[in-house]
Amino acid sequence: MTRIKDVAARAGVSTATVSRVLNGATVTPDLAAAVRQAVDDLGYTPDRTARSLRRRHSELIALVVPDIENPFFTSLARGVEDVAREAGLSVVLCNTDEETAAQEHYLRIAADENMAGVVVAPAGPSPWLAKLAGRDRAVVVVDREVPDDVDQVVFDNVDLGRRATRALVAQGHRRIACVTGPHATPTASDRARGWREALAEAGLPAPDDLLVHASFRVEGGESAGRQLLDLPERPDAVLATNNLVGVGVLRVLSAAHHPEVGLGIIGDLPFVTSRMDSTVLLPLRPREMGLTAARMLVARIQGEPGPARRVVQPTRPIAMDGTSL
Repeated sequence: MTRIKDVAARAGVSTATVSRVLNGATVTPDLAAAVRQAVDDLGYTPDRTARSLRRRHSELIALVVPDIENPFFTSLARGVEDVAREAGLSVVLCNTDEETAAQEHYLRIAADENMAGVVVAPAGPSPWLAKLAGRDRAVVVVDREVPDDVDQVVFDNVDLGRRATRALVAQGHRRIACVTGPHATPTASDRARGWREALAEAGLPAPDDLLVHASFRVEGGESAGRQLLDLPERPDAVLATNNLVGVGVLRVLSAAHHPEVGLGIIGDLPFVTSRMDSTVLLPLRPREMGLTAARMLVARIQGEPGPARRVVQPTRPIAMDGTSL
């Protein structure tokens, strides 16, 4: 059986250097390349069980998201996986379908299996976030803020709602509706708050019938869009506070042949439409959020101390024609 000292001899480095490379620690590129080449040449496989016992955690991290079918979370997962792979970690993807019971199940598994850490976009509050942190497991929350004392990477969701609404006002719209997610989701309520604030600063009303809470899915946007078009006085523009809701509203507007109704979408559309020249789009760059969160997680796994951090992920400017500026 090939041993770590055989890899070290083949690469011309110390066993400590081999261990650092295999554990994802930083070494000079030439030494790292030499170690990886030696590992390939000798067919060396690390004893992961023994390493886990020494580290007191495995080489796995969990990524817990509410809807993997949403391109936002697919892109976020890519960012997490890219960083994890460079650090010698493997990612276990967990989909909660916005169910807190499923979230608790996956977080409990992460604890029971001694996973090195968790990146989670929470479906709701969870006592397991604090429990994992208390067990010296790295935890990074993404997209949706929680009151727990853990690292978080979020957007300024009130500002997103405000900026997108301002852009619709700038296009000349005056009766602007908002379709957002469930009441209990902080992202949904914060973006709706930004919508209200932007209308107030423009001296425009925000009546209750123009705010619709729906699921953060395409069918939620479709249902909300039909509800708004059925109003005695329908809106002249609609703000959709996430990408899939935006797709649903877009489908309804297109099917009903209402090109005069403006549309604003917070998030990246997964396709180009004929309405792009009249759509306000605020892209969010979820892959960058995943990269940031994973780097924070890896730093904690490697022992970085300090209080919990809250990072506000920057967003690109609004593009009036649907392209990035």
